[in-house]
Amino acid sequence: MSLDYSQMFRLDGRHAVVIGCGGIGAEIVAGLAAQGARVSCLDKDPAVAEAALARAPGGAAYPVDVLDAADVGARAEELGDVDVLVLTAAMNVRKRLLDYSAEEFDRVVGLNLRGTFDAVRAFAPRMVERGRGSIVALTSIRAVTVEPGQGVYAATKAGVMQLVRTWASELGPAGVRINAVAPGVVATPLTQQIRDDEEWDRAYAQKSALGRWARPEEMVGATCWLASDAASFVTGSQVMVDGGWTAIDGRFTPPA
Repeated sequence: MSLDYSQMFRLDGRHAVVIGCGGIGAEIVAGLAAQGARVSCLDKDPAVAEAALARAPGGAAYPVDVLDAADVGARAEELGDVDVLVLTAAMNVRKRLLDYSAEEFDRVVGLNLRGTFDAVRAFAPRMVERGRGSIVALTSIRAVTVEPGQGVYAATKAGVMQLVRTWASELGPAGVRINAVAPGVVATPLTQQIRDDEEWDRAYAQKSALGRWARPEEMVGATCWLASDAASFVTGSQVMVDGGWTAIDGRFTPPA
């Protein structure tokens, strides 16, 4: 069946679930709703989920603890048929590896990697039964490039991408697609500490080809595209939304 080019980016009649509704997640909720999806907003903080819901009329908000596999599974069962699943929940402890404690390592890996694993295990089986579905996990430029102090976070994001590739191969025959969106440096409350340091802020901005930080809403287009029929033959991919960060070799521009 051929695509209707006038409608292929639309999500009318589809049920989308976003896990992690603060910052970038809130913009993704609004973007999916604007394309016609009915959005269920899931977050550990009920107030964050409710705030995101305000931008998604007709949806619903629910608390969920991504670190509790049973809670995620129960919520997946309650929500029923889901067409789109977007996973944004993550954390970072910015320390050099030799300074990391075992507890910090477990927290970062538990949320970023195990949390993603458990969420897909909870929602994907029903997609497989129905023979359709699109899952989008947010990774990071740190899945492919790293700097001091980002090692554990980077390892989890690279790990998520390998899970995405594996799920693509395992779920693809059932008609379920899974991809990743890899943001670059994005101006959110979580990066305020960096932006408050003038030198650090400027260095990050100048590293991208566009010479600036991303805005949270600039992650929405790639996510909605991957969720839609416009990406019907895209699976196992990582879309870099990084302003050219990973395309540029080094931080020095030599004379021409």
